[in-house]
Amino acid sequence: MFPVLGLSLIFSIVMCVHVVRTGQAMYWLFIILMFPWIGALIYLLAVIAPEFMGGAKAQQMKTAARQALDPHREYREASREAEDAPTVANLSRLAVAASGLGKHEEAERIYAQALQSHYADDPTLMLARANSLIELGRAAEALPLLEALGQQGEKSRTPQTALALGRAQAALGRTEEADVSLRWAAAHMPGFEGMARYAVFLGESGRKAEAREALAELDKRLSKTHPRFRREARPWRDMAAAAAG
Repeated sequence: MFPVLGLSLIFSIVMCVHVVRTGQAMYWLFIILMFPWIGALIYLLAVIAPEFMGGAKAQQMKTAARQALDPHREYREASREAEDAPTVANLSRLAVAASGLGKHEEAERIYAQALQSHYADDPTLMLARANSLIELGRAAEALPLLEALGQQGEKSRTPQTALALGRAQAALGRTEEADVSLRWAAAHMPGFEGMARYAVFLGESGRKAEAREALAELDKRLSKTHPRFRREARPWRDMAAAAAG
């Protein structure tokens, strides 16, 4: 019993030393000290292991772990970067972080600021601002942005643009146009958001049978998805299921 406790203590101390020497966030010390050996093991898997493994997947694991433990970290870091150097890249990073926390009003304001001068017609910024406006219930302001985006050429007519366009059209009562846009987005957009939002549109339009068909198609695709991606897809599946009734 005592040797095990001793090893656990040594393991935790070693991890604490690594936190300090490598300049990691101080909340790791709190986690390790408050949850002996378990906290140290989490730190080992989240920080040290990815460093040894290397590669994009390892970096994604590290980022996901940090995000789960400190969801506001990216927002704080992006805020500092944007304050020190308000470039379009830094402003965009801050707006994405704000959107991830549900701060859509702040994100929309930042995107509007970024859409200046040489970036006034930037398709990525235009789409991002339109999505923020839709989340804020300001579809009437989002629609002109999306229509202008659609006139920029084939490269701007993406499934993501069609999805946003369909959501704006639906919010403004332009049901037939929304049906075309959302159905196309559901058929061409990777992942499950497009299918889920089309199912929601069908359900809210009183077309429950079609919403259930859309849900069945989503489940069919979900069954073929690698297990590690199913957790990410679950919220979209739940959204579609609720709409299908």
